[in-house]
Amino acid sequence: MTARYFIDSNVLVYAGSQHPDDQAKRMIALDLLRKPGLGFSTQVMQEYFSVAYTKARLGISLEVALENLEWLARRNTLPVTPGLVLRATRAAARHKISYWDAAILSAAKELGCHTLYSEDLNHGQEYDGVRVVNPFLRTGA
Repeated sequence: MTARYFIDSNVLVYAGSQHPDDQAKRMIALDLLRKPGLGFSTQVMQEYFSVAYTKARLGISLEVALENLEWLARRNTLPVTPGLVLRATRAAARHKISYWDAAILSAAKELGCHTLYSEDLNHGQEYDGVRVVNPFLRTGA
């Protein structure tokens, strides 16, 4: 299983958000999700559902959240394995970042992705061969 671009959960959340303040980010996120060569992880699926289901302001219904999870399950979605957890803990210590961010980066690297789309890490920074791109910087939001 390989991919070129790894998508973090915040991109998925914005893609589904119905909140008026999120519409510029929603359009960007939807464009990203049309790119070929996308990769995800089961951690991303879990984080997406946790936010989509609990944040009422987003206007994402349970049914839509579940449909989105089913869509993700049919894509290049890497499971979180004991080996991935160990690699992520080492990356977290090496880069001095949270375990959760390191797990995303480690999954991206394992899938062969060269780009991680996320707003949670430093835009433009490279971590073990994976460059972080915050796609929402161009919105000014």
